Amino acid sequence: MLDRDYVMSVVDRYSRLRREDVSICSLGSHSALEIMDGAKDEGFRTVVVCQKGRELPYKRFRRLADEVIVLDSFRDMLNREVQARLLEMNSIIVPHRALTAYLGYDAVEHELMLPIFGNRSMLRVEDRQYERNQYYLLARAGIRHPKIIRDARDIDRPVMVKVQEARRRLERAFFIASSYEDYMRKAESRIEKGLITREDLANATIEEFIIGTYFNLNYFYSPLSDEVEFLGIERRLQTNLHDFTGIPARQQLEIMDELDVAIQNIEIGHTPASIRESMLERVFEIGDRFASVAKQEYPPGMIGVFSLQSIVTSDLDVIVYDVSPRVPGNPILATTSPYTKYMYGEVFGVGRRIAMEIRRAMDMGRLHSILT
Repeated sequence: MLDRDYVMSVVDRYSRLRREDVSICSLGSHSALEIMDGAKDEGFRTVVVCQKGRELPYKRFRRLADEVIVLDSFRDMLNREVQARLLEMNSIIVPHRALTAYLGYDAVEHELMLPIFGNRSMLRVEDRQYERNQYYLLARAGIRHPKIIRDARDIDRPVMVKVQEARRRLERAFFIASSYEDYMRKAESRIEKGLITREDLANATIEEFIIGTYFNLNYFYSPLSDEVEFLGIERRLQTNLHDFTGIPARQQLEIMDELDVAIQNIEIGHTPASIRESMLERVFEIGDRFASVAKQEYPPGMIGVFSLQSIVTSDLDVIVYDVSPRVPGNPILATTSPYTKYMYGEVFGVGRRIAMEIRRAMDMGRLHSILT
């Protein structure tokens, strides 16, 4: 069980160190390169914890990682000797999706005895089965999200079914259905192919399918300035969706019939985007609302980066379909966001913005405000 007084005593010790003696640590997946790149830009040491067989990128991009720790399994990061080694390097853990996926929410909350950048108790809101989850927070903030269909038999409109992939637990095998019969047909087909399991289907989320343009809106809440910053936008590239949709519709249908292709929204890359200037007031408004409600429901609230994955409809309504209460996978912002340029006079990504906050907190003697 996590000893919070112990973790805060570690933070006290870090507060007396020089910046170059503190290490920014990431699990070797998802956004580790982006996190380490930003840390190096701000003068911190870096350490990456890898699973054997997945360490090559962190060794090839040799500028980024001062220390590469290779373990048999990602979960070995929880071992006492590994945590002791990270503690010797004065490590601050920066969480991303892979950290919670491979270690589990319970382990991150209660077994990882190292300071975490951000509010570790908020990471679980990403779990749609959790009672006070992202939908709860969005509703409390008055931010519209797609209608949730609790029972597949009640499907009366096009829906997006979000179900865990059977083989790759980090991924979700999404599919669209327009009726209960359509849902059952597509679900059974995916079960037969081994893409999903019947157990995971029972825990799937069924959301109203919204037609519009997809924007992943990325923010940063700073406890040091008590302000929500808008960092920028990216969009996702997804396997057997992009660039399959560029083929004429008739040929898409022919290919799907002939090859029995199941479309899967598995994210494989990112592209940059901007939003028209008249929409920015709305963008800031929903970011402020979410951060305000998070502070009420999960004190001390949102710390650092968060993403509101959104759809803008033809009525210019913004509907949030997913929340990332940690580093989102968006390295493209580091070289493409005009919004950090507007704010700071230079373009950078979420990794550097995190390192900037840690550096500033150390200078102000306020590490306790950003680490939990």
